[in-house]
Amino acid sequence: MTTDDYKRALDAACREFEQLTAQRAELDTRISQLHESISALTRLCGYTPTVPWGLTDAMRIVLMRAERPMTALEVRERLRVIGFDFTKYTNDLSAIHTVLKRLNKSGEARFVAREPGNHAYQWASGRTVVFDNPHAHVPFEVFDPHKTKRSKK
Repeated sequence: MTTDDYKRALDAACREFEQLTAQRAELDTRISQLHESISALTRLCGYTPTVPWGLTDAMRIVLMRAERPMTALEVRERLRVIGFDFTKYTNDLSAIHTVLKRLNKSGEARFVAREPGNHAYQWASGRTVVFDNPHAHVPFEVFDPHKTKRSKK
């Protein structure tokens, strides 16, 4: 093979890489939309989640779906709307701030400076979602709340 052959192969590989990266971003966006829809519909149907989201994964979904930067208060409100259970947190805003800072430090979210005390965060576009919970892409196994629980074997 000649140098020109290598250059053509490199060019083709770069083009394919760019196309696949764009497709993956579209898939990540659609997966996060479905994830959020399933959560909201599960709650509205009266079903109980048996595989709850962790705070970090839920916040990843909220930030990915946001059309603009969000403050910690806005993130908390959105999490409440989709049915996130805050009962295990004594200070939910503190936990949200901690996760936002961690997502910013890892490059998953971007800090957006505003007036003092009203900072916001935005999902870093093009970032692939890596969930803490390996089953986060299938967030809920639902059951009819009127049925009895299954017995243990």
